[in-house]
Amino acid sequence: MPMRTEVAWRRFADWAKRRAWVLSLASQFTRGRGQFRVIDRLWKLPTPSRPLLSGWDDSSLAACWLGHATCLLRIAGKTILTDPVFSHRIGLGFGLFTMGPRRVMGPALQIDDLPEIDVIAISHAHLDHLDRPSLHRLARRFPDALLVAIDGSSDLLADLGFARYEELFVDPRRGETVLGLDRLEIRTIPTRHWGARTFADTNRSWGAFLFTDQSTRANNNQNGLRILFGSDSAMHNGWDILGADGGVNLAIIGIGAYDPWIEGHANPEQALAMARACGARHMMPIHHSTFVLSREPLDEPLDRLIRANESSQPELVGVRPGEVWFTK
Repeated sequence: MPMRTEVAWRRFADWAKRRAWVLSLASQFTRGRGQFRVIDRLWKLPTPSRPLLSGWDDSSLAACWLGHATCLLRIAGKTILTDPVFSHRIGLGFGLFTMGPRRVMGPALQIDDLPEIDVIAISHAHLDHLDRPSLHRLARRFPDALLVAIDGSSDLLADLGFARYEELFVDPRRGETVLGLDRLEIRTIPTRHWGARTFADTNRSWGAFLFTDQSTRANNNQNGLRILFGSDSAMHNGWDILGADGGVNLAIIGIGAYDPWIEGHANPEQALAMARACGARHMMPIHHSTFVLSREPLDEPLDRLIRANESSQPELVGVRPGEVWFTK
């Protein structure tokens, strides 16, 4: 059964992270491109409803949760894909199979079904956010897409085949980075999390992204249309400045994996509080119901969030994979 497998995987991970030689091997086994992992694909996964993307390219602001932290966004005339994970399993690659957590449900879209992608954004190097097999397939389909990552992951990304790659900084010493791409502004935002891929490397950073349509800012639309992709973060007040600065149209925030990882992941009530603090008019919850990565029941995060948000402020959108939200 999947649950028994995931519990065994967590026990192995707890044992392995205390042994340097295991971590060294694990680092190497997370660098494959996954071309031959046919055993992973033998199990059929439940598939969410297919997104209805009619009018997607003409929308000024749109979003769709595809599963876990993978979101399809439309802003400033660009289509953005966040933390893409399309693999059946994440973890260590051993030739024909992957040893690690298996998806509970498949992605709402497969890579071949995606619209043209302009930007792929990677928030940090954890295996459930930076999946090299998925990124290798995306590079073959969208070689001209701009790959943007928080600094410290170039050794995992530079060889995948993307024509354009940018590392952005988000730390007190170097400051937050702003990258312009036509009308689209990409700004790094701090989070409370961690970036080590195998519990051993300390050179990897992590963060969130603020996507802004600069043309709407120029038209005196407050601070422009803005989407915060918060990815993984524990409770913190670093996003309060966004609320004081006019808020965001959509905040995409993780609500799962808080038991026992509350120091790195917000629980649903905390995620809601952060969304309100950053002035979000809409909130899309992510990082739940896809992989069993922690101890809370799979359906608990979303249930708790819905109960906590009785006032519907912010409005919850895209709570099921495949649901498309268009700005009103």
